[in-house]
Amino acid sequence: MTLDTVREEKAIENLTRRLTDSFADIHTPEDIETAVAAARRQFEGDRVRDYVPILVERMVRQELTPQPEPDDRLARWTRPASTTTPAPEPAAGAGSPFRRFKTRGVALPAGIAGVLVVATIVTVVIVRGGGDVQAQTSGVITVSGVIGSEKRAFFEDPDVKAALAKHGFDVKVDTAGSREIATSVDLSKYDFAFPSSTVAAEKILQPAPGRPTVNGKKYAVFSSPMAIATFQPIVDLLSATGIARQVNGIWYFDVRKYADLAKAGWRWTNIRGNTTYPVNKKILVTTTDPRTSNSAAMFLSIVSYVANHNNVVQSAADEKKVLPLVAPLFVNQGYTDSSSEGPFDDYLSLGMGKSPMVNIYEAQFVDAAVQHKLKAGMVLMYPSPTIQSKHTLVSLNANGEKLGELLSTDTDLQELAARHGFRTADESQFANVVSQNRVPVAKDVIDVADTPTYDTLERLLDGVSKSYR
Repeated sequence: MTLDTVREEKAIENLTRRLTDSFADIHTPEDIETAVAAARRQFEGDRVRDYVPILVERMVRQELTPQPEPDDRLARWTRPASTTTPAPEPAAGAGSPFRRFKTRGVALPAGIAGVLVVATIVTVVIVRGGGDVQAQTSGVITVSGVIGSEKRAFFEDPDVKAALAKHGFDVKVDTAGSREIATSVDLSKYDFAFPSSTVAAEKILQPAPGRPTVNGKKYAVFSSPMAIATFQPIVDLLSATGIARQVNGIWYFDVRKYADLAKAGWRWTNIRGNTTYPVNKKILVTTTDPRTSNSAAMFLSIVSYVANHNNVVQSAADEKKVLPLVAPLFVNQGYTDSSSEGPFDDYLSLGMGKSPMVNIYEAQFVDAAVQHKLKAGMVLMYPSPTIQSKHTLVSLNANGEKLGELLSTDTDLQELAARHGFRTADESQFANVVSQNRVPVAKDVIDVADTPTYDTLERLLDGVSKSYR
């Protein structure tokens, strides 16, 4: 299965989940899956797949959303042309051209549904061009990049595509773990790389054996502090251990106390009076794979700082001291995903049974709140200390430079980034988003640790990697 196929399958899975949540009151999951499959079949054989999930979601939402009864003009469309007794409609079936769509308050023959499909496609094409049809045929710069998966929703947002198209850009992206981007992804076929931290960006710019030298520029487009996605029953249990505390309505996670309990081998059943999560699993924060993913590297930076008595790890002696303490926090998790999208999707869909605490970017939680994906009892905590992850674009050629400059300075694109949960240079943009959507976040993230230097963090990551073996 190719990377593009895997990406499309994951996108279809996610949009099906979103649609199931959105239409739970009026449609069964089976009906929604059928509608998604039918819409997707419209694109069988198409070689360009980038926009298929977006088109499928728009088509299905249009079909599933109840509408007023059709007027006489639509009724005339669906009647036979003859003024005599109407001919009987052929039986609906999978192979019938008159298969009916049982949505929107009216049963439409497949032919009319096809008209709606075409209309939807035309609409999206116009949106992609920012309303300028001529831009589809001239003056458009196609720019390709590889990005951290937590930014996928941003680049797939039709409004972002339209804002980019207004400036003559059609941006196509692949996703990978940020450390993979910096170490193993072939960057020669891309115009830009967009990992999730300055450390990963600096690694891209470092000379490396077997890789061409990158003479690009760095653009700190937006940022997001590291956070923990959890659930109210878990927060209540952690409060009893002293790990969690609430200040002005915001929950904080004491990393020192967490590391001490983890070192002592505590399990959830060790917490006195635990009747809400009596599971004989070790108390661990679920991370991604530190060998591939920036979010795990950021969590490693946090726990190594705490293990080094609230000092940034700097020397070989520091590394030797902290590695035995921090490596088990990753190795004892067992299998971990290669990028931050996976564990957060599990958090949203599977509940606290699988992963009661998940290391995430704050932006992921805010984005989910804006899209109404959060369920009752889902809680955001901030590690104390935490780390600000600066999502940094590295240009690989002139087109990448133009895009980096645009993303980091254009007001519309910065506002859209805030809508996806990222903190931008204009603090009011993020503040407006969280206020409008009532997301409890820290206004000012004060307790912030510094990351180790590029070389030190690499040695720490290598040390953790060896612990897996």
